[in-house]
Amino acid sequence: MFKINNQLLILLLFFILNIPKLYSQSTVGKGQVNGKIIDEKSAPVIYAAVGLLNAADSTKFKVVISDLSGGFNFTNIPDGNYLITVEWMGYEKKFTSPFTIDAAHQVQQINNINMVPDTRQLQTVSITGKKPLIERKNDKLIMNVANSILATGNSALEILSKAPGVTVDNNGNISLRGKAGISIMIDNKQTYLSSAQLTSLLRSTDGSAIQTIELMTNPSAKYDAAGTGGIINIRMKKNTSYGTNGTVTVGGGYGKNYKSNAGLTLNHRAKNINIFGNYNYTNNKELEDLIINRSTMADNQKTYFDQQGKHNILRKNNSYKAGIDYNLSDKSILGFMASGYVNSERTNNDINTLIGSRPFGVDSSVVADNRGKSRYRSQTYNLNYKSVIDTLGQELNADVDYSIFHNSNDIIYNNYFSSNLAGVQAKPPLIFRNSTPTDVKIWAGKIDYTYPVNPKMKLETGVKSSYVSTDNNFQSEGLQNGDWVNDAASSNRFAYKEQVNAAYVNLHKEFKSTTLQVGLRSELTHSEGNSITLQSIVKRNYIDFFPSVFVNQNLSKDNEIGFSYSRRIDRPDYQSLNPFIYFADLYTFSKGNPLLNPQYANAFELTYGYKKTTNVTFGYTHTKDVMTTTTITDTIKKTLLLYEQNLASRSTTSLNVSRPVAITTWWNTNNDATLYYSRFSSPDLLGTPFKSGKLTFLINTVHTFVISPSVSAELSADYVSSQVYGTYVAKPMHGIDLGISKSFADKRANLKLAVNDVFDQRKLQVKSAITMQDYNLSQKQESRVFRLTFSYNFGSSVIKGIRERLNGSSSEQRRVKSGN
Repeated sequence: MFKINNQLLILLLFFILNIPKLYSQSTVGKGQVNGKIIDEKSAPVIYAAVGLLNAADSTKFKVVISDLSGGFNFTNIPDGNYLITVEWMGYEKKFTSPFTIDAAHQVQQINNINMVPDTRQLQTVSITGKKPLIERKNDKLIMNVANSILATGNSALEILSKAPGVTVDNNGNISLRGKAGISIMIDNKQTYLSSAQLTSLLRSTDGSAIQTIELMTNPSAKYDAAGTGGIINIRMKKNTSYGTNGTVTVGGGYGKNYKSNAGLTLNHRAKNINIFGNYNYTNNKELEDLIINRSTMADNQKTYFDQQGKHNILRKNNSYKAGIDYNLSDKSILGFMASGYVNSERTNNDINTLIGSRPFGVDSSVVADNRGKSRYRSQTYNLNYKSVIDTLGQELNADVDYSIFHNSNDIIYNNYFSSNLAGVQAKPPLIFRNSTPTDVKIWAGKIDYTYPVNPKMKLETGVKSSYVSTDNNFQSEGLQNGDWVNDAASSNRFAYKEQVNAAYVNLHKEFKSTTLQVGLRSELTHSEGNSITLQSIVKRNYIDFFPSVFVNQNLSKDNEIGFSYSRRIDRPDYQSLNPFIYFADLYTFSKGNPLLNPQYANAFELTYGYKKTTNVTFGYTHTKDVMTTTTITDTIKKTLLLYEQNLASRSTTSLNVSRPVAITTWWNTNNDATLYYSRFSSPDLLGTPFKSGKLTFLINTVHTFVISPSVSAELSADYVSSQVYGTYVAKPMHGIDLGISKSFADKRANLKLAVNDVFDQRKLQVKSAITMQDYNLSQKQESRVFRLTFSYNFGSSVIKGIRERLNGSSSEQRRVKSGN
């Protein structure tokens, strides 16, 4: 049996319970300053910025915010001479007379500080502080989604598919600059989902709730080692002002079906407490056309399949989050957060399969009427402690997490057989149903510690332990004489357990013109996959080391170069290890592989930057034991099996260039282009050696237009040339999106109109890259959609100050199905 590492939990509890002792020993003074601030009517001044300054040079020692009574308090002050400064909107900046803290004056009481209204009349000034849509900061590219008109009403997956260098295949697998195996984080938390399950979660995440998307191609050792292609971090919007405030959003859209979304964010922040919460709802009906043409050869006889399907999908999603942060002192915060979702999905899949012995000839047909319903529920609880031990930057974070997931998927397959196009029944209908209840539990704990050795050197270290258990009970039944009868041969129960214990260390050092960061992460993994029905158990125990190196050299004021290296891992997701058979239709199904091994990647990058705007990056990544979905043809049953396997290797060489261009004062562009070559190889795939490779070009350009102070527009265009996904080759794809935004009511209200895929051009077309396998797929989703969204910000908009939180179970959650 698996158990949480007791020593790690004891260590975690020791740190949490003894933090006050740790930093109290590092304080250098015992002085205290108290006071109160009032306005011209002797009323208390709340939420004013109160600074404690060194009297000698006016440098700030500390800053606090006045409370609801107008009071303020400074503690742990070393001996010296000080003064107080107060800043409050609409009033003149106030300075007090100097005072002394020493052995004879340990406590200083500052009598009422009277604020004076600022009577100076200022000329009207137009100030624009809007962030650009695309930014580059250090080792990441940031997409400011909150500023994008085109994010309105779209899902997180739709927005990701338009991010610079990002592509999404027909199964929802995400690649970054040609590299698959992307680890998705939300608010710095790993999501722990399989690729199919992650697609479901991203489709249910409303783009209107996203603040930024961060793309990291070579993360440091501080992050979980999962993600051979890099990390994409989605940061959700947070209402960060003092007082009580919030945002309400309502939207609707139409393509070939209706879409709707709504959301509410609330936040109340006072001196020592912050209470926050949000709720988002989406109700989308979607249509997808699917065409599959293929043939199989058996006994020198070819059989042709012409499959046409229409998939109608109704998704209803409810997601929520609520939490509280409490300042135990001016240096430590204790927080609790609960979040979750309740998602449902109904599908109507009508599939017509024509079968013949010659192209376009029909000898028989199968009409499938498949109906499905799914429900996905999740709750996650996080307890977090943060301590800023001193003003030099010494800091400690601790997290304890517990997550539970329950998913249920029920599908009824109705198959009707005809001997020809006239609809003459060839044999009785085949009707069966599958039910797949899944339960997942995740426990995790982690501690991160930052120690500034000196102003130019910083040490980061931490430990983490996670434990995941899953239970999948796949049940299949057939309809016989009006009764449902269990199909024991097709039913299967699969249980999986996994524990990962990790530790890391990062050293960051700044020289005169050079910055160096070296890190090492170690992860010890224990896993056990138990196919209870087949009485087969697969156990694994392994330890891995993941080094990382980052070097940045300033050549001049405007020129810099950098080099980075990291080693990373992708473990099989829980669903891919489950050996049960999942039917897409009577002739197409998928199956997991309990013997699937993790894949490892070594990634190198060389970068050049000019004036912090133009960036050129050359990258090379080599991945061994690549996990990929292969298409296996059964020549006897004439079926297709989508099966997870390890290919021998994949190598990706890429060149990326990004540059913003300001055409006029009202027209700005962000441009990103990537040229990459991916090559897959295996000495034995389906009995023969396999190699596939292709040179691919990606370009993304975003244009923003400032029409007036309250009206702006945005145009986005992207193009992806033909590319390789393991054993598939995809044809080029392109599209254009357009949107316009109008703000009013003192910029608290905003109305956005957006059109996705203006010319209805986005269509995914793939074929098999395996020699002698005839397989062609065309998938056209409902991509041209008109959306109208209204949002309104209400309440206080005073000083910002909400904190980010990183919980411990986020990477495990990436591998749990959440619904779409």
